Amino acid sequence: MEVLVTGGLGYIGSALVPHLLEQAAVDSVRVFDNQSTGSPRTLFGIDLSNEPLSIRDGDVREYGAVESAVRGVDTVVHLAAITGAESTHDREAETAAVNYEGTENVVQAAEKYDVENVVFASSCNLYGRAAQSEITEATEPNPLNPYAETKYESETLLRDSARENGFSATALRMSTNFGHAPGVRFNLVVNYFVFRALTNRALTVYGDGTNWRPFIHVRDAARAFAHAALNPGEYDDLVYNVGANDQNYQIKDIASIVRDELDTDLEISYLEDRKPGPSYHVNFDKLASTSYETEWTLREGIRDLAGQYRSGP
Repeated sequence: MEVLVTGGLGYIGSALVPHLLEQAAVDSVRVFDNQSTGSPRTLFGIDLSNEPLSIRDGDVREYGAVESAVRGVDTVVHLAAITGAESTHDREAETAAVNYEGTENVVQAAEKYDVENVVFASSCNLYGRAAQSEITEATEPNPLNPYAETKYESETLLRDSARENGFSATALRMSTNFGHAPGVRFNLVVNYFVFRALTNRALTVYGDGTNWRPFIHVRDAARAFAHAALNPGEYDDLVYNVGANDQNYQIKDIASIVRDELDTDLEISYLEDRKPGPSYHVNFDKLASTSYETEWTLREGIRDLAGQYRSGP
């Protein structure tokens, strides 16, 4: 199997690409990335002289570049996107161009070259501020930002194309990522709190901290994408929430857990006048119908991340 990973130099990609290279079913991995937020340094440690890995510089907004990257592969894992949901309010047009039109280009190229399977990186963020406490895939999405809107619209695009053209397609609605990977992001709440705690700064919570989020370690997220890519027969439907039922937390509890695990008495401050963002407590029972399951807990990931920070590069 030849696998293409768009956005493969980013946070999840930096964990996914080496994981794919370890799989017996994978003959080669092709990375397609415009290097706007990631760079080849996220793949340091891979012996490029021996591994069947190639990296192509390109932008998902350019159909010709996407078509060239897709040609000859069996499976596409489409990660490339503008992330940072709240920041997309100020980048609405760019977010639509990258996240939706970029997905449209990937799907069109997949149709042209008879790609067997497309795995799309969606997000639980599209549930918005849900009143119910156990959100399933049947819950009507309520996207509150351009990032979530484009993810939801892209799911519809992928569903329609897969039905019309007969390829396998899976949209993984991912929990909020955390933990160490070579392309680690610091604008995600767990990683940000750990970094602030290790630099002796207060942990700042927007609002009262009662908003819910599900969390998943970045390496578990990478394993989920690889699992869906290599086992499409286990995914009967398009959409799956990805995470674990016992890894839903309120943001105020995340701050307390970080402080506890790092054995510090740092202040936790609350900015009541700041919007806390979406709130969603998600159910992952549908994912249990596959053979995939998460491995990392929040506390394990926090300890590991702190150890990585302290040990340095």
